[in-house]
Amino acid sequence: QVQLVESGGGLVQAGGSLRLSCVSSGSIFGFNVMGWYRQPPGKERELVAALDETGRTNYPDSVKGRFTISKDNAKNTIYLQMNSLKPEDTGVYYCRAQESLYDYWGQGTQVTVSS
Repeated sequence: QVQLVESGGGLVQAGGSLRLSCVSSGSIFGFNVMGWYRQPPGKERELVAALDETGRTNYPDSVKGRFTISKDNAKNTIYLQMNSLKPEDTGVYYCRAQESLYDYWGQGTQVTVSS
């Protein structure tokens, strides 16, 4: 059973930056897709960044050009660099890792962007 632990959330002013980290208890080398999702207050969870095993990335238009997903296999960690943050980026950010039939989620980290 793999555990994912996010960190790096917090309170930041609009225009600021944060870097989220997600550490896996096991190797991330075998995951087909890893990604970051967020759940704004009162809304459904949504994808903000994905990275597949080939290195291909996927971002929704709302964060494209501002957010960057990356990984460090040696540290079993994926990152989400968030720049030019906006109040609408506020939410709980979750890490997800998928491998064949397995689908793992972290517990989430809160990001609050003040205007």
